[in-house]
Amino acid sequence: MTGSDSKAGADRQDVMAEIAGLVARVSAADHAYHSEDAPVISDADYDALKRRLQQLEELHPDLARPDSPTRRVGAAPSEGFGKVTHAQRMMSLANGFSREDVTDFIARIRSFLNLGADQPLALTAEPKIDGLSLSLRYENGILVQAATRGDGVVGENVTANAMTIADIPQRLQGAPEILEVRGEVYMSHADFAALNASGEGKIFANPRNAAAGSLRQIDPAVTARRPLRYFAYGWGALSEPLADTQFDAVARLAALGFQTNPLMRRCQDAEGLIVTWTEIEKQRASLGYDIDGVVYKVDDLSYQARLGFRATTPRWALAHKFPAETAWTRLERIEIQVGRTGALSPVARLAPVTVGGVVVSNATLHNEDYIAGRDSSGAPIREGRDIREGDWVQIYRAGDVIPKIADVDLSRRADDAVPFAFPTHCPECGAEAIREPGDSVRRCTGGLTCPAQAVEKLKHFVSRAAFDIDGLGAKQIEMFFADPALPIREPAHIFTLAARDDAGLARLKNREGFGERSVEKLFAAIEERRRIPLARLIFALGIRHVGEVASATLARHYGSWSALAGALDRAAPAAERHVRAEEAVAHERAEAAAQGRRARLKETRDRVWSEAPDPGDEARAAWADLVGIDGIGEVLAGSLVTAFAQEAERAGIDRLLEQITPLDVEAAPEARTEISGKTLVFTGTLERMTRAEAKSRAEAMGAKVAGSVSARTDLLIAGPGAGSKASKAAELGVTVIDEDEWLRIAGAG
Repeated sequence: MTGSDSKAGADRQDVMAEIAGLVARVSAADHAYHSEDAPVISDADYDALKRRLQQLEELHPDLARPDSPTRRVGAAPSEGFGKVTHAQRMMSLANGFSREDVTDFIARIRSFLNLGADQPLALTAEPKIDGLSLSLRYENGILVQAATRGDGVVGENVTANAMTIADIPQRLQGAPEILEVRGEVYMSHADFAALNASGEGKIFANPRNAAAGSLRQIDPAVTARRPLRYFAYGWGALSEPLADTQFDAVARLAALGFQTNPLMRRCQDAEGLIVTWTEIEKQRASLGYDIDGVVYKVDDLSYQARLGFRATTPRWALAHKFPAETAWTRLERIEIQVGRTGALSPVARLAPVTVGGVVVSNATLHNEDYIAGRDSSGAPIREGRDIREGDWVQIYRAGDVIPKIADVDLSRRADDAVPFAFPTHCPECGAEAIREPGDSVRRCTGGLTCPAQAVEKLKHFVSRAAFDIDGLGAKQIEMFFADPALPIREPAHIFTLAARDDAGLARLKNREGFGERSVEKLFAAIEERRRIPLARLIFALGIRHVGEVASATLARHYGSWSALAGALDRAAPAAERHVRAEEAVAHERAEAAAQGRRARLKETRDRVWSEAPDPGDEARAAWADLVGIDGIGEVLAGSLVTAFAQEAERAGIDRLLEQITPLDVEAAPEARTEISGKTLVFTGTLERMTRAEAKSRAEAMGAKVAGSVSARTDLLIAGPGAGSKASKAAELGVTVIDEDEWLRIAGAG
């Protein structure tokens, strides 16, 4: 391993620690914002938090936590309305906060599309309305359905309410046969003030809350009395294109009778976008409605189609947010929360302070180094100022982690304030909490004997991206975990719940929130999940580093549970040797840092590998295949194999498999192509399609993309400078094609 590799290893540990401290707040904010219309943090707070997580996960996909909120959009739809599955997913937007973010956004697009500096790239810019996303479906020119975004896949049916909004046409002339219009419901400042002054119902905190609460009234007559407005800015499902460009398509919506934002502009470069952003920001206070940034989109719709989507955001759009605020408040105490993986995460409990119109009372503190005023390498942060209970602290609201303590006012520190002593034992179970060399997070060693870890694992298991069992959420998990008559202590217990004794079931029916009907619905929901897609099952297991994206990647690669489990079992001896070597390197790295000398890390790794028993050809091949999957790194692979090799954890998985049936991954017939189900490797320089676009195109056509050539490789696409991968392919008899043939297969020739 080179010196740069060693630094990367240390940085990865910092990333893991930072991710561990970011996840919890967004999940609660999602529910409060989308389902309760009562946000607990500001938009700047929420957006910047998700932005930081997304940046980390894009740079380190193998470190993405299973419960990462960046892998979903919004929150689950309310039970008060019927559910609508969107024909085309309603995506979120990636965020930018600086000029550099804008130039990077354009550079990524040019790189992805392989556009030279002299080739034009027009973009549109328009205000980002702070309201409630709404999708309108028209068939033959008639409004037939209106749905909120919900979680991006399923929203709430608010058709009757939407029909009361004057800005929303109920009939269109000259529209495509199928047209889904996407836009934002909002309320003007003047109408908001008048509504709160009218004495009708609750007092709303801001226009966004008022708009969301008004649209989501059970009685449409109430919505009709509220002064709601609608700006259209995009579309979903279409039977025919609206235009060739974003700008002209929005103009077409305006011609059909929709309100579109008059400040929308077409720009030719980053400087034009920044100028437009600055002009709109200057007008922000006088617009009469709330905006929180400017949205940029690639204008050419054929480019948008090529760029495609990430997990929850389009590659061709960016929300350039306005700067937020800072505020000073008192840190009343520091609490330690224990997560699903045993990580001890410090949280600052603050004297409530209003920032940007939202009351904030909590902030993430990341880890013990952050509290002590140093980074993972020991270098000072905040000029070395530590954070103590009772301190006056500055809450920073911009493009970093939000809410976050940016600084400490030492002039206001009490004379008797003492440095915070980070616990060395778990506050939940009392087990020792250790910090391994190279890791900036301290973890409880209690495992599933620690109630906090066990409960959090169960909550994750029933979460929306995992088993998603209606009627069995976090609150119910806590209830069942503590119930001696109907305990749920591991996932398998969920599926034996209906088989418990009559006395226990009778007790359940008498519980608050449960009756005869609700118990029946719960049991029915559990039965529906006995057959589960493979990717959801992998994600639900809550294995460290194995997030939603990695779970889907593993499911596509192996195709079935038996193939995955068998491969992990075969890879175990090789994985054990790898893990031992990395542990030895981590210890030496820590000692080297302490002694101020350069560690000979490669020699350590080579020594451990030579001393460990030879795992055998089968184990080496299985391990090489696993780490060769594009997006599956050694850290994730080691965590996955180790989890399956742990006796207690594997026994729990086996008990679960006795109750459920994982569904094999099969490509839909209509999606089959000549490379569906095949494993591809790209090497060398592609001259007419970037590597990123080639990978995206291959996966969209049902292929798997690996990072290295092995016996499982079906096709190697080799550009100039192919090198060792081409030689390896020749040795294994793998078919090799050039870029021209690849473009023919991809339909881009």
